[in-house]
Amino acid sequence: MRIALLGNPNTGKSSVFNMLTGLRQKVGNFPGVTVDKKTGHLTFGGESHEIIDFPGTYSIYPRSKDEEVVYKTLRDPTSADYPDAVLVVLDAANLERNLLLFSQVYDLQLPTIMVLNMSDIAEKRAKAHNLDVLQSHFPEATIVQTNARVRMGKNRLLEALQGLKERKGHCFHPKGLVAAMDDRSAQETETTERFEKIASLLKSAESTLDKHAKQSKLDRILIHPVFGYLIFALVLIVMFQFIYAFAAWPMDLIDGAFASLSGFVADSWPSGVFNDLISQGIIPGIGGVLIFIPQIAILFFFIAVLEETGYLARVVFIMDRLMRPLGLNGKSVVPLLSSVACAIPGVMAARTITDWKERIITIMVAPLMSCSARIPVYTVLIAVVIPNRTVAGFMNLQGLTLFALYALGTISALLIALVLKWFVQQRAKGFLLLEIPELKPPQWSNVGNVVWEKVKIFVWDAGKIIIAISIILWALASYGPSGTMETAAEKTRSICMEKGLSKEETALKVSSARLEKSYIGRMGKAIEPVIQPLGYDWKIGISLISSFAAREVFVGSMATIYAVQNDGEDHRPLIERMRSERNSKGESVYSLASGVSLMVFYVYAMQCMATLAVVKRETKSWKWPLIQIAYMGALAYLGAWIAFNLLS
Repeated sequence: MRIALLGNPNTGKSSVFNMLTGLRQKVGNFPGVTVDKKTGHLTFGGESHEIIDFPGTYSIYPRSKDEEVVYKTLRDPTSADYPDAVLVVLDAANLERNLLLFSQVYDLQLPTIMVLNMSDIAEKRAKAHNLDVLQSHFPEATIVQTNARVRMGKNRLLEALQGLKERKGHCFHPKGLVAAMDDRSAQETETTERFEKIASLLKSAESTLDKHAKQSKLDRILIHPVFGYLIFALVLIVMFQFIYAFAAWPMDLIDGAFASLSGFVADSWPSGVFNDLISQGIIPGIGGVLIFIPQIAILFFFIAVLEETGYLARVVFIMDRLMRPLGLNGKSVVPLLSSVACAIPGVMAARTITDWKERIITIMVAPLMSCSARIPVYTVLIAVVIPNRTVAGFMNLQGLTLFALYALGTISALLIALVLKWFVQQRAKGFLLLEIPELKPPQWSNVGNVVWEKVKIFVWDAGKIIIAISIILWALASYGPSGTMETAAEKTRSICMEKGLSKEETALKVSSARLEKSYIGRMGKAIEPVIQPLGYDWKIGISLISSFAAREVFVGSMATIYAVQNDGEDHRPLIERMRSERNSKGESVYSLASGVSLMVFYVYAMQCMATLAVVKRETKSWKWPLIQIAYMGALAYLGAWIAFNLLS
């Protein structure tokens, strides 16, 4: 059986999905479109059944690309995702709005179950429901009460699915019709008629014991025009402080463990190409992935908690006031906030913006928001060049630096949007339609699912790229044009003997000479004149080239380069090796000036092929991704140059 899960936004639909499927979920795309398709499986009656979580929508009639999927799937029995049964999740505290979608689905003659969810919030608002009256208006549907946040009602849902009522043609709407997707006039007429009947139904089906239920007193502060922004800034500062305070120990442990493992393999396995590949390529590459799991897990833990509690919706509401003067639609807030996790879903989330020009502006600035792929770069560079000390007696300087980098990306995105406002004129003023959900404690199982999914995506998706590029870099760093590496090594060895250098110093200089004459060394040397004004050497240049595939590759690239440079004999953690790196003048390669310059470069540079591909797909043109590469590249170079010269 294929089961569709539908509902308005903020009805607890995701909680119902998680309650029914647990961790047996996967994310893909609906056929022919780039809309996320979350599927899972549940077992009853001795068989496994597929459940599809459709995008949240207030009506079956679409106003965005996401919502089109719902209409087209339910209206097309030949669709690969056409359901055998439909679960429609309703917020028990907002029945009038929720019953519109349910009545439309019911009139499609699909076997339908009404899931009255969030009963605890309805009780808080002193709302009571007469299920017999509801049942009399939808006699061919099954009504089930749940509170998915505390996993209440799962067995009742499974029983309802096993005993689905047969559809015999009963309709809620007198005409029983669902209008065509492009017939706006018929849609408006039918929707008005449905709401009139729903209002009449609720007079006898719903009662409010306390008609003076008050808005949460917290909202007066959280969405205050002054305190709201201060609280949001405080939340972000606390979040970044936690990331550094609690991630440092496990990160050091992982870094040290992989450095020791690399040394163990190099020392105990037979020497040769295979040993070098494992100890200098694969192990540093895997370590460069796993070391950032603690920080990414903590980041998404906070984001999930903010979303679960309902606070994130309030952030969207107050940030809308800032968006207006910048020429952005209020709905732009959601894609920009999504881009803090990853620019790809952020760009895709811009589909909800109906005005094309407003959507383009949002897509163009979304990659400036610092995404989770930048965390590995920021983390390493901050650890190398920023002292680990407290400011004002309680704030960690490294955590404040991370906050400043995120703030720089956000402020830059808003300023670039203001500039684009004058080049991309808007036809009409946009608006923000947003439901402010009830403030509630987080459901920890949902938070855990989000963290698990995000970490899994990072490890498998980003990890595959990082490890693959680490292996390629190892090969390019280990080999060069015929005889050139050996000639450079012999020449360097002779010079070291003449100067009377120690065995260790000689070995280091010989390895560096070999690396410089390798294929990757030649590439780094070729771009060194361009990046030297920014404070970078040719080794950093190698990582800049490799990280154009994905930003997070930077760390794995550096680990591989330094492993090859030291011929696998330096088993110190990467951060210690970077701190001790010196240029030909004996100066630190990673000074405060060059380190901050590099961080600023990564704030601005468009280094994500996947994002460029999505921008091209969403805009249906290479024009916009090429403009993104150009303006973000110019910002990155100029910003890095200014930072380096100011701090030198």
